[in-house]
Amino acid sequence: MFRGFAVPAAALAATALAAATALIGSVPATAAGAPSAGDVCFWTAAGQHGSSWCYTPPGYTDVPEFLHDKAASFRSHADTAVYAIDWGRDTCYYRLIRAHDLADNWPWGARLDGVADTTMGCRTSS
Repeated sequence: MFRGFAVPAAALAATALAAATALIGSVPATAAGAPSAGDVCFWTAAGQHGSSWCYTPPGYTDVPEFLHDKAASFRSHADTAVYAIDWGRDTCYYRLIRAHDLADNWPWGARLDGVADTTMGCRTSS
């Protein structure tokens, strides 16, 4: 009688955790659940309500279309500053988001096009 190959329970658990982490990492915060440490999350409504999306440094990322020029609030769980980027016609502008900063009513979010861990060579915005 064939008894098969025995896999230790710890190995099975580690494989399942790795698969779940890969899946969650590729899904927006609205589908995956709560933001995690290191993220900077943006919402379409004031007070961190509405649809959300989270950016995790490093690098540059365009915001999803549903949030493009429509962010109304944000919260940073990151230990480092990040920069909100607005691509203008002939130049770009940035707005500093400090580590662990938040805004429940963020007027600058009406300009949000992307997020980066550098200023991307853009001009500062007031």
